[in-house]
Amino acid sequence: MPFEEESGTSSRLHPLQRPKFGELLAYARPGDTVHISEMFRLVRGTGHILDVLDVLHRDRLALRIHDGAFSAMDLTARHPRTGELLSTVKFMVQTIAAAGELQRDLQRELTYDGLRAAEAKGNKGGRRPAITAGNIDTVRTGYLDGRSVAALARDHNVSRGAIRTAVADLLPEYTAADPGAPAPELAVVLDMPGKVADFLRTAGLEPGERAALDQGMIVRRGQGYTLRVTAVPAVHRRLLDLCQPLDSAQGTSVVPAQRKARREYANRVNLHVPATDLGSQSRSAT
Repeated sequence: MPFEEESGTSSRLHPLQRPKFGELLAYARPGDTVHISEMFRLVRGTGHILDVLDVLHRDRLALRIHDGAFSAMDLTARHPRTGELLSTVKFMVQTIAAAGELQRDLQRELTYDGLRAAEAKGNKGGRRPAITAGNIDTVRTGYLDGRSVAALARDHNVSRGAIRTAVADLLPEYTAADPGAPAPELAVVLDMPGKVADFLRTAGLEPGERAALDQGMIVRRGQGYTLRVTAVPAVHRRLLDLCQPLDSAQGTSVVPAQRKARREYANRVNLHVPATDLGSQSRSAT
């Protein structure tokens, strides 16, 4: 019985929170075998893998991985008395999962560096324009002379969308941007220490702030973890404000590790947000 996730399902979602995987677990019966084409199709890190193995063990389900590093391993082997995952299996799972996370991180970093190098050389990414620069003036002139978008698309053998892009500012629904309006903030990816994330999850957050935490990617760091949060600077500043008690700004005693974690996050926020926008936040973090 196949279960396939929708193409729009976020890869950052915990496997136990994925709709189709939940349907699979509800459909399966003790003794059934769960088949996965490749482990990283379902999980992103060590914690996710161990959570999935615990659930499969609880429901008495076998696991078969058909491709990848985990295909030659018996991930269901457990101690006959304690019922816990064998230490050797757990070690191999953690090692291979860490290698997979490293590979993805390196690919992301190399891709980013390549894009920046291409931009520095004047190369623009994305699809090449369907209408060449020499024909744009002809298209625009034809549109101003009363030719329809469909007719221009046939003449130049391109899609209607390409024509509409070329004459976007001439269309009736076009609204010029207010030159005095502030530019929208771009999302920034910052690593939030796990101690800060744990504190913020118990705080009163706005929907946007709560969504930023829930959609963050967990990166294991030894015994702890880091939450990779993608949000606009305003949200990061708000989150930094909410975790102010960890820095003993109100005269209360705090755990030194929590204060250090909060200051690490403050340094990262200050690095990506102009000091003039931080105001009292930057002063309190120093």
